[in-house]
Amino acid sequence: MSDSETAEKVFKALKQAEHAAPQDALPMLNALAGLIQGSGEQPLEVEDARAGAFLAICEVGKALHRGQPADGLYATAIDATERWLRLAR
Repeated sequence: MSDSETAEKVFKALKQAEHAAPQDALPMLNALAGLIQGSGEQPLEVEDARAGAFLAICEVGKALHRGQPADGLYATAIDATERWLRLAR
């Protein structure tokens, strides 16, 4: 799967998780971790965007795990993933 396809898949799953109940969203987000791992074969700015998306998604997951609100964190994660998607194309 290309980096662009991976970013698109992560973006769609993130949007789906945003609208799911927290107990359903957390497993969805945990499943993304394997997809987001980089190979180091992309330009540095793409790898940086991927890492930013990963960290932002982890913050959402931590908030959900702790039972904290994640609305603002979802927005940050979606923005970071969109940036990765733009650069990966």
